[in-house]
Amino acid sequence: MTSYFPFSEYWWFYAVFTVSVLFLLALDLGIFHRKAHAVTFKEAGTWTAIFATLALLFNFGFWQYARAKLGNDAEANRLALEFLTGYVIEQALSVDNLFVFVLIFAYFGIKRAQQHRVLFYGILGAIVFRGIFIALGSALLRYGWVLIVFGVLLIVTGLKLFFGSESQIEPEKSFAVRLVRRFWPNASTFVLCLAVIEVSDIVFAIDSVPAIFAVTREPLIVFTSNVFAILGLRSMYFLLSGIIGKFHLLRYGLGFVLVFIGLKMAWLNQLWGGHFPIGISLGVIALSIGGSIALSLLFPSREAAAPQN
Repeated sequence: MTSYFPFSEYWWFYAVFTVSVLFLLALDLGIFHRKAHAVTFKEAGTWTAIFATLALLFNFGFWQYARAKLGNDAEANRLALEFLTGYVIEQALSVDNLFVFVLIFAYFGIKRAQQHRVLFYGILGAIVFRGIFIALGSALLRYGWVLIVFGVLLIVTGLKLFFGSESQIEPEKSFAVRLVRRFWPNASTFVLCLAVIEVSDIVFAIDSVPAIFAVTREPLIVFTSNVFAILGLRSMYFLLSGIIGKFHLLRYGLGFVLVFIGLKMAWLNQLWGGHFPIGISLGVIALSIGGSIALSLLFPSREAAAPQN
């Protein structure tokens, strides 16, 4: 499938987009969060809304550009929906990842006032690794059999989430911790925590990047939707960290989504002539995630419902 936005023609856009993101991050750390402090719920909610608004504004501009470039409203609508669906998938997967961050911070004893700085540097690394993964995925997807491999990988991961038991987080046994301590025996807990966060994001990317490639074959859409979701990850963490444990059924919704998009990549797209309807995909994903969160709140787990002494 030929890309509408090949890197050879749009390298300048990737450069401008990346510089703009780095500027936003520098503005965030250098001005708004220059002094370490515990991020409040109100502040986290405000920044979550700001980053979500930026993503929607970008998608609106992208839709307008696609209409002008292609002269085809239907194709422009499809591409804009692909961005939105990719963004929703990445945000949904990030919610589950936030629980891992909570455990990592608790394990290393990182105070809430310092957590924002850890996540800031973690995001810088995440953008670099996502860019590498997306470039590799774009190159590999030229071979048809890779679609099936990625699809099966997503299905297996989804089934593990759906039927498997929740794994215990043991950062001390992490490869990242052992590697850092081998070359830097006196590394601070801040550095060790950051190393585990970075490795965790690499593991997350193994699921999330193929998942978005199941929605779109445009690397530009995969990259931008990933980055916008990552940008809002810190504020979402502070917004949800206190209640993330209440979403005990979310893993089932995520498991179903991963199985669905795995089937979409390996089979459904081909069955529908190359493109399974993106509107249906977005509806299935939103209903699965929203339904699992709603059911979690309607039917709390025994631990959450138990009275606190």
